Amino acid sequence: MAAANVSFRLNGKPVQLSVAPDRTLLWVLRTDLGLNGAKYGCGIAQCGACTVLVDHRAVRSCSVDIQSVHGADVVTIEGLAEGEKLHPLQEAFIAHDALQCGYCTAGMILTAYDFLLRHPNPTREEVVAGMDDNLCRCGAHVRIVDAILEAAPAMRGTQSP
Repeated sequence: MAAANVSFRLNGKPVQLSVAPDRTLLWVLRTDLGLNGAKYGCGIAQCGACTVLVDHRAVRSCSVDIQSVHGADVVTIEGLAEGEKLHPLQEAFIAHDALQCGYCTAGMILTAYDFLLRHPNPTREEVVAGMDDNLCRCGAHVRIVDAILEAAPAMRGTQSP
């Protein structure tokens, strides 16, 4: 298959690549661009470990072909912080020890980011339902929900990265 030219913004910076059009965003991020925050989990968009933001919405990068992000704004966990200042979600995950092994953490945080943009004042039950499709094999779900609830006030009224 012939290479395709793809251009998009990645963590606020323009990126231009020539890659096979059927490659997934996950593997382009990890192998071509050296960003390893998004993890390979299941490969079928069921676990959430590979979650990134595309045009301010959480997507499973293992199931997104690279051509579909042409012209889009992509944010990975590496681009969520502002320089050395962590995002409130990152700070809350640390404060609540909601990152036991860390494998799911980037996907959890980016899914929570999208969720909180759409639900700025959630109840515990809404957070549980909103995060239901992200898996944590360590069983840190209670701490993850607590961290998201703590970060919600800090995110109210914020803009997407």
